[in-house]
Amino acid sequence: MRLAAVLAGAALLVGESLLPACGAEPPTNVEEIVVNGERAGPGLWHVHKDSAQLWIFGTVSPLPKDMTWRSKQLETVLSGADQLLVAKPFEIGIARALWLLVTKRDLLMAGRGKKLKDLMPADLHERFALQRSKITKDSEKWEKFRPIIAAAFLEEDALHAVGLSTHLDLAEEVRSLARKHRVRIEEFKIAGLHDVLDALKTLPRATEQKCVAASLATIEVGLPRLLQRAQAWATGDVQRIESLPESAEVAACRAAVTVDPGAGDLLALLRKTWLENMERHLQAGGVTLAIVSMDMLIGPGGYLDDLRARGYAIDAP
Repeated sequence: MRLAAVLAGAALLVGESLLPACGAEPPTNVEEIVVNGERAGPGLWHVHKDSAQLWIFGTVSPLPKDMTWRSKQLETVLSGADQLLVAKPFEIGIARALWLLVTKRDLLMAGRGKKLKDLMPADLHERFALQRSKITKDSEKWEKFRPIIAAAFLEEDALHAVGLSTHLDLAEEVRSLARKHRVRIEEFKIAGLHDVLDALKTLPRATEQKCVAASLATIEVGLPRLLQRAQAWATGDVQRIESLPESAEVAACRAAVTVDPGAGDLLALLRKTWLENMERHLQAGGVTLAIVSMDMLIGPGGYLDDLRARGYAIDAP
């Protein structure tokens, strides 16, 4: 879960685009990822008990920006599924965007005549400025945003420079396949605008600085890991994904956010809502396909561990 990028999505509403700048140069010593041909992604997890069946398709982000994919196993499961279970996309209309621009600008911007450098420790801003200089010649770019927003924009551009993108909507592509197979699509809402704003509002400065440091560490040394992770997803190598540990700074951000009253509540809500919906379908019987972030699915304490603890059998891909 790249929380900084999720929270920074709200900055779209104040006139800044998350689409990467054209002509951004790749960071030093990092080769751009190239994925040729159609990829299947990982196989599906099969969760079952008695007559109930839940198939889970795990997604990751970022992925190769020009990748095309097609999973024959997923299409086979869809052909016999009763429903597709997927989280509802986070969408904001024009009226809400204008409301946010007028009333909540202080949550996204540095504000009160301050700049980014006024809100960050000198060493952290120095790291930010160095990485920014590799992406753009504009030394003031993102200076009017609060640190976590600015860092997310910088990270987004750095990802694009090495051939990765967070904008590939795998869930929407699976929705299209479900419609083709006449499978009922069940969307459920996890969080809304107010949940994201509350998380930004209550995020302690110390936690925000840890997450800014995490974004910078990703840009400085973590891009090769994300490239390998994206390649592993494209080739269906789940074991390889599990073997690529997060950096210490990313882990520190995740740990700090988990106990934060705002962002921690948002992550707890995500976990609770997904587990409730998956178990509801398992108890109802039938065949369900769910599209779930692999960050929340695998590893110690992931959804799969929770489902095992509740007595469900799980066949790995």
